[in-house]
Amino acid sequence: MASPSQLATLIDLAQRETDDCAKRLGAALKALDDCQQKLQMLAGYRDDYAQRFEASMANGITPIAYRNFQAFMLKLDSAITGQQQVVNHAQARSEHEKASWQTAERKRMSYTTLNNRAQEQALKLENKRDQKAMDEHAARQAYYKR
Repeated sequence: MASPSQLATLIDLAQRETDDCAKRLGAALKALDDCQQKLQMLAGYRDDYAQRFEASMANGITPIAYRNFQAFMLKLDSAITGQQQVVNHAQARSEHEKASWQTAERKRMSYTTLNNRAQEQALKLENKRDQKAMDEHAARQAYYKR
């Protein structure tokens, strides 16, 4: 079994790794949230533009305005598709970072458990020594009282 100082070092290193993974996970989740907000903004803008266009169609529009609308809607749809890919990538990254954090946390917990077991074992050994010393002392006291 590793010595207490070795376990303490391992626990410290694992804690640092866990902290680093947690920071990366936080950054990945923030990036995912930002990407999703941008996607929602683009989709909302597309819907708003389509509604305004339908309202202007009721008043009549020129064929050039209609072609411009179609071209702009294609560009918006392309931007939305691209942003959806960015969101998908951000989701994959956040899932990867979450898995990394979970692995690091399990590792840290394993070292902590080993350390706790070692401390419990040392305490039991110390208690046995104390009990043996007390028994020997009591036996000597009883022997000398005769």
